[in-house]
Amino acid sequence: MRKPDGEYDYHRYRQLLADAGDERKRLALIAILIEEKARDRLAAERASDRAAMTAMTVAKVLGTSPPDRVTAAMRLNLASLRSVKDAR
Repeated sequence: MRKPDGEYDYHRYRQLLADAGDERKRLALIAILIEEKARDRLAAERASDRAAMTAMTVAKVLGTSPPDRVTAAMRLNLASLRSVKDAR
């Protein structure tokens, strides 16, 4: 849904909307918007998971324990990822 630099591609969506003259094309546009938004959310969740895993790895290497907040967040993220995989 966003360009690589983080901005919305208004021109592309405006053109798709202008081309959506019938119900089938409008539904296709809605599907594209939903799919791209879901892809953005999944990418953000993966980035969050990577950051949490990195924090846990650094804590293990340094011999310190990560804050409880990070550990709890990791458990929640991993649980949500498992439920997404199960849904497929």
